[in-house]
Order: sequence, then C-alpha cells, then structure tokens
Amino acid sequence: MNMKQAYQKKLQAELDERSAEIDKLKAKADKTEADIQIEYYRQIDELRAMQKTADSKLGEFKEASDDAWEDLKAGMDKTWNSLGEALKSTKSRFK
Repeated sequence: MNMKQAYQKKLQAELDERSAEIDKLKAKADKTEADIQIEYYRQIDELRAMQKTADSKLGEFKEASDDAWEDLKAGMDKTWNSLGEALKSTKSRFK
C-alpha cells in the first residue's frame, strides 16, 4: 500500500466514524423537547453539510493522480480538522 492509499484509507475510516457520531447526536436530539430539538437539528444539518463537503473532497482525492495527491492533502486536512472541531463543539453542547 502506498502513502496515498494509506492516507485515503485513514480518511475514509475517520469519515465513517464521524458519520456514526453525527447519527448518535441525531438520535439524542430526537429524544429532546421540541424547542431544543430545533437548535439541535440546525447544528446537525450544519455537520451533515460539512460531512458532505468532506466526502466530496475525498472523492476528488481518490481521483487524483499519485503525483497530485500531495497537493490536495493540505486541503483535505483543513476540511477534516474543521469537521472534527465542529463535531466536538456540537457534542459538548448536547450534554
């Protein structure tokens, strides 16, 4: 497995993990009072949008040539970090 494939595999695993975490937040939001649900659902929608962007960037990354993937890595890292921070922030508000 080359570096690109290893990085891609790592990103896909992280995306799957973050998707599962968002699903858990959604399940938790479903159990809250109606007035609180609205805010939780708004936050979850924002996370889903960020997740969709990350998934799209991962698709671009997969299509990149072995020579070009290093150029995309910085953008991928930024997207991943943003999604991770947003997820962490949202999880802390759900407590």
